[in-house]
Amino acid sequence: MRHARDEVSATIEAATRVLSIGGRSEPPELENPDVIWGDVASEGVWAPTRDGQRIHIGVAGAAEDRAPAVLRPSLRVFVNIDTDTDVMAQTTAAGVRFVTVLNGPDAPEEFRFPLRLGDGLSLDVTPSGGYDVVHDRYGATVGRFYAPWGCDSLYRSIPAEYRLEGTTIVMTVRHRDADALYPVLADPHYVR
Repeated sequence: MRHARDEVSATIEAATRVLSIGGRSEPPELENPDVIWGDVASEGVWAPTRDGQRIHIGVAGAAEDRAPAVLRPSLRVFVNIDTDTDVMAQTTAAGVRFVTVLNGPDAPEEFRFPLRLGDGLSLDVTPSGGYDVVHDRYGATVGRFYAPWGCDSLYRSIPAEYRLEGTTIVMTVRHRDADALYPVLADPHYVR
C-alpha cells in the first residue's frame, strides 16, 4: 500500500509544482455535488451542462481499467493510467479538469477522452482549438472544453491540441520533440 501512496503523492507534488510556477490563475478545486465520478477510469465522470443535462467524459488508457486513489470528493488520482502517465482529476465549481502528468519521454503523445452527450447536444470546434457543447435546437453553448495547453516543469510551452474521432476527444501533447524537462503537464478542462 505504501508504494501506491508514494505514487499518488509524487503525482500531486509534480502537478502542484508545475502549476504554481507559471503564476497563472488556475481554477480552484471545489466539491461540486452536480459532478458524479465513476469507480474506474473508463467510467470517468458525469458533468453538468447549463441546460440541466449531463455529459459523460471517460478516461481511456491502459488495458487494465484503473480505480483512482480518492483523496477527497473533489480530487482523485489515476496512477499509471498509461506508460509513464498519471491523471489528477479535479472537480471545480463549474466542471472538471484532468491534469495529465507525463513523467518521462516514454509517455504517449495521445490521450483519449470518450464522450457521451445528452439529448440534442453536439460538439462544435472553437477558434481557439477547444470544443463547445452546443444545444442543437437553440444553438446555445451549454458547456465548453477549453483548448488544451501543455507545459514542462520549467513552464515552457509544449504543443497540445485536440481532434475529434467520432465521439472521442483526442488530446495530442507533442512532448517528445520539445526537448521537455519532465514532468510535462497537459490540462483538458471542461466547464458548464
